[in-house]
Amino acid sequence: MPLAPTAAFINGCWTDLGIHFVVRSPVNQQVLAEVSDCGAREAEAAVQAAVLAFAIWRQTVVYRRAAILSRWADLIQIHAEDLARLITWEMGKPIRQSRAEIKTAVTLARWYAEECKRITGECIPSQFPDKRLQIWKVPVGPVFAITPWNSPVSMVVRKIAPALAAGCTVILKPDEQTPLSALKLAELWAEAEGPAGTLQVLPSSDPAPLAERLMADPRIAKLSFTGSTAVGQKLYAQGSPTIKRLSLELGGHAPVLIFADADIPAAVAMTIHAKFRYAGQSCVAANRLYVDDAILPEFTARYLDAVSHLKIGDPFAEDTDIGPLVSAAAVQKFKAQLQDALDRGARLLCGGDAQGLWCSPTLLADLDPQSRIFHEESFSPLLPIQGFRSEAEAIARANDTPYGLAAYLWTRDLGRAYRIAEALQCGIVGVNDGSPATPQAPFGGNKLSGLGVEGGKWGLEEYLQLRYVSFQLPPAPATGDMESALDV
Repeated sequence: MPLAPTAAFINGCWTDLGIHFVVRSPVNQQVLAEVSDCGAREAEAAVQAAVLAFAIWRQTVVYRRAAILSRWADLIQIHAEDLARLITWEMGKPIRQSRAEIKTAVTLARWYAEECKRITGECIPSQFPDKRLQIWKVPVGPVFAITPWNSPVSMVVRKIAPALAAGCTVILKPDEQTPLSALKLAELWAEAEGPAGTLQVLPSSDPAPLAERLMADPRIAKLSFTGSTAVGQKLYAQGSPTIKRLSLELGGHAPVLIFADADIPAAVAMTIHAKFRYAGQSCVAANRLYVDDAILPEFTARYLDAVSHLKIGDPFAEDTDIGPLVSAAAVQKFKAQLQDALDRGARLLCGGDAQGLWCSPTLLADLDPQSRIFHEESFSPLLPIQGFRSEAEAIARANDTPYGLAAYLWTRDLGRAYRIAEALQCGIVGVNDGSPATPQAPFGGNKLSGLGVEGGKWGLEEYLQLRYVSFQLPPAPATGDMESALDV
């Protein structure tokens, strides 16, 4: 396994604590490392460092911040293979997908290195001749960021690159399953000459007390969190006494709508990608598949054929499509949702097997609408397929969820594409596109899927706040005085 730091990173220094926790790989259940286990004392040290560094970093000229971010991106690129292998060891993602994640991370870092040069304010007209009105954009302050395990490099970069670009300092709490990736990124940030205190990384086996401590601290101006809706709701409540700014990227339950005029081979291929990438462990993964009754038999047959060609196995093999789930708890959830559907009369079309942490791609038909799979995020390779008879029915089914992150639809009818996209209650829509996320576009959801966005200029603005400045000018010189001045 590639080498990575195991100590906490606070104020530019590696702090090896006396208390550690074990990180195991889902690939073989072997111990990857023993990592420093941070608590309240480290949280306080991190806050102090972030506050002191913010006073300087916010005043650092934007071109210097951009240069450091660019060097960081270059170093991530140089260490791309090591980082990709680290991702696969930590969370089991097939190596090809881990390499793709690193490319995304590099693109994000470079994009924000350039975008921060375009942070601009405004001058607005005044009704008074002796006033000048300006709107400034200033960094919000020290940021607390919490990242998930399913994309442990790109998710970190997607949060901290815009925060650092905006002039904020960051305290990062990576998921306890994948702390090594985040610590490696901190090592590269230091190598890129990121100033001490601009980035802290606090691994912790018990994140709840650490998060509670930081959320109660008025010196922390903002939280950026990606994770479950249940945890997001708790953090939302914890942030209310200090009125923290929040970016919450929470759960999803993405529907896929396949209309009769769709390019069926393309729809099958892209829906396979949208569902089974990362073994379904993605907040934007397809969770429900709705197909026009007119093509349901043909689509289902083609889909089953495509699924049969997916390779499950060693995530380090170049031809593996599906690796292990991240934990035994994830496998138990897969089994429980599958059994619930079968108990309610669902028909198993393929899959249903689980060996260790490896679960086979599983397609279900004829489901009861009350099945858990229709109401819970799966985060596994389990997918229900159902037919529909009209646009209205398809829209109603797609929106029948408390979540609203992503949705996908396939049609050749441009008018229909617009109608459906406008009617869907979600933040991201892929039209004939199974992977719409891109660094320059906003990424965020509606309803229980969260608040705010990441990505693009909108992701940068999440770390900026407006400041209105009114200048009262001194009286203008008398006309005679001005003429005398011009004569000089």
